[in-house]
Amino acid sequence: MTSEQKTPPAPGVKQENMLFNIFFNILLPVIILSKGGRFVESPAVVMIVALSFPICYFFYDLRRRGKYNFFSIIGFVSVLLTGGVGLLALPRFWFIVKEAAIPFIFGLAVIISLKTRYPLIRTLFFNPQIFDVERLKANLRERQNEAAFERLLFNGTLLLSVTFFISAGLNWILASHIIQTEPSVDAAQFNIEVGKMTGWSWLIIALPSMIMLMGIFFYLIRGATRMTGLKMDDLLAAEHRSAVEKN
Repeated sequence: MTSEQKTPPAPGVKQENMLFNIFFNILLPVIILSKGGRFVESPAVVMIVALSFPICYFFYDLRRRGKYNFFSIIGFVSVLLTGGVGLLALPRFWFIVKEAAIPFIFGLAVIISLKTRYPLIRTLFFNPQIFDVERLKANLRERQNEAAFERLLFNGTLLLSVTFFISAGLNWILASHIIQTEPSVDAAQFNIEVGKMTGWSWLIIALPSMIMLMGIFFYLIRGATRMTGLKMDDLLAAEHRSAVEKN
């Protein structure tokens, strides 16, 4: 190999197929939980079949991309807890607690991460696969905005935790309103209500949360461009910047 030849870059992590994500994690479970009782008499079987799709997708996506997906982990844990409440016929109260507890715990985890070496938002911004980290640091030093940038990341972390806490409150209200049947009394009706809850939570909670997350991201990007004097494209890692320039 001559000195002019370059080693080809390592292949990047495959992008997740969001249509598959929505289909296997939301649509199929909702349909099976809502309509499965018409074809299968056992509510336990309906619950197991419905929950098997998100679980299988979790492992499929992990094997395909070789990377743990933060939100897939949330869904995976939620699915296991949902199945436990239904199959063990626990009181509906525990399903409601589970719906609120998961985003609440993640909100706490985001805040606690501020006390560690790797706060969540900082880890995102200093990810060399996404951003040109050295260029970002150099421009912050040159303009003496390192302390201001740390404050920006701190505020972004707090905003992210608030997003999770709002989701927790909305989940509690929605689950308390929709889940009215005790699994020990009518498991089939409980499954239907869980399916209804899954569908409505995507519309009422997941979509607004995604919008809020996008808002936080653009708040951070805007602050970073102001403090570094760079354009958004200039903040990206070299391979991403090249792709933007080609387009």
